[in-house]
Amino acid sequence: MNRSTKTLKKALAAVALGTALSVAWFAGNALVQDVQFARAQEQVEATRAQIANVQDMAAVFKAVGKAVEPSVVSIQVTKSVKNPAARRFHDDDLLRRFFPDRDGDGEPDVPEGFRFNFPDLPEEFRTQGTGSGVIVQVDGSTAYIVTNNHVAGGATEMVITLNDGREIKNAKLVGTDPKSDLAVLKIQADRLIPARWGDSDKVEKGDIVLAFGSPFGYVGSMTHGIVSALNRQAGIISGEFAYENFIQVDAPINPGNSGGPLVNLRGEVIGINTAIASRSGGFQGIGFSVPSNQAKFVFDQIRERGKVIRGWLGVEIADVSRFLDEARALGYEGDKGVLVKFAMNNAPAAGKLKPGDIIIAIDGKKIETVQELRNLIAATAPGTNVTFTVFRDGKQQQITVKVGEQPDDLRSVASAGQSEPQPSGEVTAEALGIRLADPSEEVLQRFSLDPSTQGAVVTSVKPGSLAHLAGLSAGDVITRIGNDPVKNVEDLNRLLANKDLSKGLKLFVTNRQGSRFVFIKSEKQSGE
Repeated sequence: MNRSTKTLKKALAAVALGTALSVAWFAGNALVQDVQFARAQEQVEATRAQIANVQDMAAVFKAVGKAVEPSVVSIQVTKSVKNPAARRFHDDDLLRRFFPDRDGDGEPDVPEGFRFNFPDLPEEFRTQGTGSGVIVQVDGSTAYIVTNNHVAGGATEMVITLNDGREIKNAKLVGTDPKSDLAVLKIQADRLIPARWGDSDKVEKGDIVLAFGSPFGYVGSMTHGIVSALNRQAGIISGEFAYENFIQVDAPINPGNSGGPLVNLRGEVIGINTAIASRSGGFQGIGFSVPSNQAKFVFDQIRERGKVIRGWLGVEIADVSRFLDEARALGYEGDKGVLVKFAMNNAPAAGKLKPGDIIIAIDGKKIETVQELRNLIAATAPGTNVTFTVFRDGKQQQITVKVGEQPDDLRSVASAGQSEPQPSGEVTAEALGIRLADPSEEVLQRFSLDPSTQGAVVTSVKPGSLAHLAGLSAGDVITRIGNDPVKNVEDLNRLLANKDLSKGLKLFVTNRQGSRFVFIKSEKQSGE
């Protein structure tokens, strides 16, 4: 009996333990499921919150569109373009090559009836195009529009279509600035709303932006993207003296968008859409906009004066980062700044900034690139005194220069006075590939140099030589090698004898245009 009781008790204990384990398993499983459900629920709520944020972003885009679109216009342009084909067919000089004037009447002897076989081509033909613009100022019933020069420049007719559908045919071209590819128009109309300027200096890579305009003629289009890069120089604006510091964006910009505004999420204009980089002619992810601060500067100048007046120094400059050997030869250890390569005579910076100076700041603002310096000086009013921090003679110095007014034709100013006289009576400097002469009265007159000039006069340069590659030319006068003065050819040859061209040679050169710094280095590397 006792054995049976013990057996029963063991069985009951086993059943109880099994039951307990089963209950625990089911309870644990339920707990796991509860936790998994809770996590799933949290994930759903988080996703819903994210979707709500996306909806909020869409609401921002919609709000920006409502704030900006009333200021955006479409511009239909008609231009007259000269027909080169017509000139070829009706060019008397060309006809004389094939039909000389043998009868002396002053006209080419074209066979009878031959001229009438020429196609009747017009001297000019009309082209039409579409661009965009943005209203930036309204004075009563007068409104000013900013667009691109390549849109409105040279237009014979313009039709401005406003956001509400009105067409304005009395648009006037106030002025253009080819150097920045901007133009200003003026229209007469009521019930117009100007856009607000933003500060492009505060724009950062990664900022969300929206582009407005009329791509392919589709008026009222809006796209969005981000700022991909800043201070881009794309070589898009024609002319070697152009000003490019584009905002690069991936917001779709297509033909017809040119001149339209690029705006931030506050609805402020931070750029004027100008161009794209494309191999197909359509948008491929790279668009360029003129920064608003530059556009506003140009707009204010054109509106007030009809043209852009920029500050000017009269120096040729280069990024230190591209001329590190020259910078090291001057004792400068940094890799940022602007090297003065040439200083023009009778220019604002003459006698102030010198070839070989490295500009590192203007009025206390750090300067790292040529682009920064050019834009800053261009935006400085002529007559303003600015203080340059320059590295010269192994130390920093403060130089004050009164900014001048940039000439309309910089090319002619830069090239004025060049000549190609014939050499005679020279000695040679074989190491550099130049022929030299002392500054005699005859030599100075031949190169139109100042009678008081001292140095070694370059009378010819061998093509492909080190001197030629460094930019030396006939009429240059070498006045210093490093810190050593050169009064004549004998001085130059004596100093050259102690120099190692593989380590680089710094020359200070003058001519009738001005003075500059030249660095010459042979291909041979110095041993270490």
